[in-house]
Amino acid sequence: MGTRKGIIKRKTNETEIEVILDIDGSGLAHVETGVPFLDHMLTLFARHGFCDLTVKAKGDIEVDDHHTVEDIGICIGLALKDALGEKERIKRYGTASIPMDEALVMATIDLCGRSYLNFQLKLDKGKVGNFDIELVEEFFRAFVNNATIVLHLNQLAGKNYHHIIEATFKAFGRALDESKRFDERLQGVPSTKGRLV
Repeated sequence: MGTRKGIIKRKTNETEIEVILDIDGSGLAHVETGVPFLDHMLTLFARHGFCDLTVKAKGDIEVDDHHTVEDIGICIGLALKDALGEKERIKRYGTASIPMDEALVMATIDLCGRSYLNFQLKLDKGKVGNFDIELVEEFFRAFVNNATIVLHLNQLAGKNYHHIIEATFKAFGRALDESKRFDERLQGVPSTKGRLV
């Protein structure tokens, strides 16, 4: 099958980002975004998703973190889309429920080639450290729209924002790991259409 890897470089007036995503990795992460909380979350995602992830980003974080977080979501989404290629013999679907103390979050993925985010996390405006928690949804929306996948994120329990967000990124990684695995019973793509658009 070959190496399933996506490499994306993106430069705008607001950000300069390079992403390397190997979806058949061992969970290694080298993440330098200038946004420490996002670094932590992406490292968790890579570890639990068995992806090797490199992210180097420079952004206008002196303004705020929004452009950097959103553009990183764009780049990782594009890298996943490239890495998946024609999606032959993949399982396509993945679901994981992850607890983090009092928090419990379920992530469900369909690598279908259509973009839809159902974001059901109870995150009001606020911060975890210096990180604006409303940027969690911005990250996932940018990711989903560029990876062209369906992603449902459902909070089943939780009060602590750090715990909820951490459980979300871990569940996201685990669900992606399941969906990107090969199913030896399959020939071609897992769709009666004959392709995953």
